[in-house]
Amino acid sequence: MPSIETLIPFIGISTFLCFLPGPDNILVLSQSALNGRKTGISITIGLCIGLIIQTSLVSLGIAAIIRENAIAFEIIRGLGVLYLTYLAWGAFNSKPVYLKDNSEILCDSKKFIKKGMIMNLSNPKVIIFFLAFLPQFISNHEEAMPVSLQLLYLGLIFVGVAFISFAIISYVSGFLHEFIANNSLVQIILNKVTSVIFIGLAINLLMSQI
Repeated sequence: MPSIETLIPFIGISTFLCFLPGPDNILVLSQSALNGRKTGISITIGLCIGLIIQTSLVSLGIAAIIRENAIAFEIIRGLGVLYLTYLAWGAFNSKPVYLKDNSEILCDSKKFIKKGMIMNLSNPKVIIFFLAFLPQFISNHEEAMPVSLQLLYLGLIFVGVAFISFAIISYVSGFLHEFIANNSLVQIILNKVTSVIFIGLAINLLMSQI
């Protein structure tokens, strides 16, 4: 198990990274404001399931294969670009939803959990990030647990930090929900802005390198 001296900076840096603007927390923020906190939490759960899968792949060493295999990386990246484009198109064509009609959307938790999970898994940069970030906190001491277990342990801590951070974002942005849910013009504007954000993320992912 990593020492306290390792865990404190790791948790601190992880928290900072989770609050930096990125595709995951932007999705949580925008959907919480549009559809309420329950939607934001559902997306957060999906994102964290994706993170658990990604950190498990890192601990198993599969991430190294993806990093070295350009074809595998390009396939995953291509799927990510297509999915972000799909989200952009959906946001662009979204119709205003009023508060009295919004309970039906909020009840569809599985849909948003799935959306968050696919959003995370379709971005190969996440697993490459884990591969670069987590080993910096690994101990090579003789009495330390195996490296694969250390990676998994740190990855799960990161997932916990991410869940708390995204839940906070969801809760705070949820305060805007009642106002937005009854204002069709604001919803239309936010949906268009969300669409532009997703297109920007798709372009950034398309242009990025391993």
